[in-house]
Amino acid sequence: MEIKTTTPVGRLYLCATPIGNLEDITFRVIRTLKEVDLIAAEDTRGSIKLLNHFDIHTPMTSYHEYNRIEKAHTLIAKMQEGLNIALITDAGTPAISDPGEDLVRLCMEAGIEVTSLPGACACVTALTLSGLPARRFCFEAFLPSDKKERRRILEELQTETRTTILYEAPHRLVRTLEELYEALGDRRATICRELTKKHETVFATTLEKALAWYRQNEPRGECVIVMEGRSRRELEQEEQRQWETMTIPEHVALYESQGMDRKDAMKQAAKDRGISKREVYAALL
Repeated sequence: MEIKTTTPVGRLYLCATPIGNLEDITFRVIRTLKEVDLIAAEDTRGSIKLLNHFDIHTPMTSYHEYNRIEKAHTLIAKMQEGLNIALITDAGTPAISDPGEDLVRLCMEAGIEVTSLPGACACVTALTLSGLPARRFCFEAFLPSDKKERRRILEELQTETRTTILYEAPHRLVRTLEELYEALGDRRATICRELTKKHETVFATTLEKALAWYRQNEPRGECVIVMEGRSRRELEQEEQRQWETMTIPEHVALYESQGMDRKDAMKQAAKDRGISKREVYAALL
């Protein structure tokens, strides 16, 4: 896709950069970074090394977590004047666990065209290496630092049936594994470190064994945790054990508390218990 320099309004290009190995950049990204008018980078000091390696001399400006809204309006104004801008992150695909998502949203609200140039992404790379089911997965990025929000996410993951992917810094890995093990019990998990780099490691294990290992061996390098989801059968068995201790009115009330209306709650309770809706109705009376 050629960049149209005569277009009255510029365009935003989301350019995926390597997550480790510099060869994992596409020809299209290199060409685009050379042709745009400006590059917005999360870390200009780190990105200059990448640009120098590929002989890219396009002017660069900073766009990061702490200026993401104010600077977004500045960049949008430049694109409205006709400039084409490329957005790059520290590593990987912009807008994935990254302030770039705000710039994309604001560009769309302003009528600025946005296009994404695919490339490296740590969460997908780790998923493909994990050996865990990859047809259905969810991405949680870094767990929230706020204790209340963090606890809420962990509670949600207790019943998550999809493979779950999380990012973590090495100095927080043990604490996060402790919290996951405490909240979710033991699960199959794969810990990926230094993806695409010389010392890449893929540790297929369980949460319990990973925790024991990293308590004895200091983690190094950025980590991706890929963790199996809960078995649907286990969840169904837990639900059955839950209602087996209830009266019929309590059983119906459980489903109503989950958002069902009275009729549907009665129908589901009857199905669970293998009895007729008439018997449920009689118990409620």
